[in-house]
Amino acid sequence: MTLANYATHAQQSRGRMYPDFTNIIRSPFQRDRDRLIHSMSFRRLDGKTQVFAYHEGKNYRTRLTHSMEVAQITRTLCKSLHLNEELGEAIALAHDLGHSPFGHAGERGLQKVMKPYGGFDHNIQALRIITEYESHYPEFPGLNLSWETLEGMVKHHGKITGKLNPYLKKFNKAYDLELKYYSSLEAQIAALADDIAYLNHDIDDGFRAGFYIINDLRELPFINRILNDLEQKHQNIDDNIRIYAITRNTIAKMVFDILEQTQYNLQQNTYNSCDDIRHSVSPIASHSAQTQKEIQELRQFLYKHFYNHTNVVRMDMKSQRVIEELFNIFMSDWHLLPTSERNKISSQLTNTEIAGIICTYIANMTDMGALEEHQKLFNNMSRF
Repeated sequence: MTLANYATHAQQSRGRMYPDFTNIIRSPFQRDRDRLIHSMSFRRLDGKTQVFAYHEGKNYRTRLTHSMEVAQITRTLCKSLHLNEELGEAIALAHDLGHSPFGHAGERGLQKVMKPYGGFDHNIQALRIITEYESHYPEFPGLNLSWETLEGMVKHHGKITGKLNPYLKKFNKAYDLELKYYSSLEAQIAALADDIAYLNHDIDDGFRAGFYIINDLRELPFINRILNDLEQKHQNIDDNIRIYAITRNTIAKMVFDILEQTQYNLQQNTYNSCDDIRHSVSPIASHSAQTQKEIQELRQFLYKHFYNHTNVVRMDMKSQRVIEELFNIFMSDWHLLPTSERNKISSQLTNTEIAGIICTYIANMTDMGALEEHQKLFNNMSRF
């Protein structure tokens, strides 16, 4: 496929932080994708959930299945817009690597305890994992991904201004990601695909958890239209068919809306390179105003019926407490850490640096791993 001028062309990649071997079969972004898929952190996403804790079962989405859904939608959009599918896929697969156990509850816990030490942000945590924690090669630390993949992962939600996280500040000084500019169009597409994926799989997961019924979803006009069209063509269908029809049609509707609106946005100016996209005054990839309104209505529905449901709120409280207690006990005595983590700490390190190591250790845990570690430390009857 011929790429558009404003796409990210592999031959124009800014390269990698460290000298690396070349590959005549795979493009640099294909190699990024493959390194991510083979990383331990990517595999660990299977044990991290979006909303429900991992042990609650029922085949709810995990961070891994979510990342695969985001990659699928990103490739579809990139292909239709003549963008670099391989870069979009790599960014999509990397975007959740920095998430903590227990979804957003775990992230809130780490944000709270890390506030005195520069805070916690899952995008920056993903950068730390990729550039430091995942070390597979003798020649360099980390996965040594291309500049474009790192930039897209860190900035896929927009440019970064204001006070920087200590790790991002240090890394950006060594390897400038041009934080004051927007990311590539591929990264902007991946961010929108992220929203499409999680909103629609939350519709499905919330329904299967019994938090609402199909008729509750009819309060959303665009979903009511989907159901009416379906029921005019097919009678006596069960609710499992209805919920799949809702998510399938809603994803398609959002995808086509992005294509139409982004193509319109591209026509408003001349963009001859991916840097023209980065230096634009606003993001180029977007939904239409009408679809943004519908997405906001859907979010409000999910907050009302799902995210604020008593079962979810109670589990979030317990999950956040687990994360906070793990961090606090390790900060009080880092000798309680496993030997592999203790070896990274010395008396020369500052409290902020020690906190960063502990934070990374906890953020890398799966849901069950965090629960088991908490049990070992706080249950006197458990084995050491």
